[in-house]
Amino acid sequence: MNIEELRDYCLNMKGVTEDFPFDENTLVFKVGGKMFLLTGLNRNFSINVKCDPETAIELREKHTAVLPGYHMNKKHWNTVIIDGTLPDKLIYNWIEDSYNRVLKTLSRKEANKILNQ
Repeated sequence: MNIEELRDYCLNMKGVTEDFPFDENTLVFKVGGKMFLLTGLNRNFSINVKCDPETAIELREKHTAVLPGYHMNKKHWNTVIIDGTLPDKLIYNWIEDSYNRVLKTLSRKEANKILNQ
């Protein structure tokens, strides 16, 4: 996976927008105006994704490329180092989970509007 593949994957999900709200090097993907993935453009390739708190700990224990969320709430976010040690399919699953977690925090009306686009 590279940054272009990541970007294409995220932007193909319903209702996703991209933004640089923090600086010109931190690309943020949002659904319903809420972040579900962040990645830096000027350092080693990694992503921050939202995760179930218990699962977040399990993933960190199981995979050396999964760390507590860099500059994020460590309970709910993981940083995933994209260095080829994890299968892309697994990373895509984590991205979808993060997207779905954020989508569930939206009002039913807003979530339905996004899903029915």
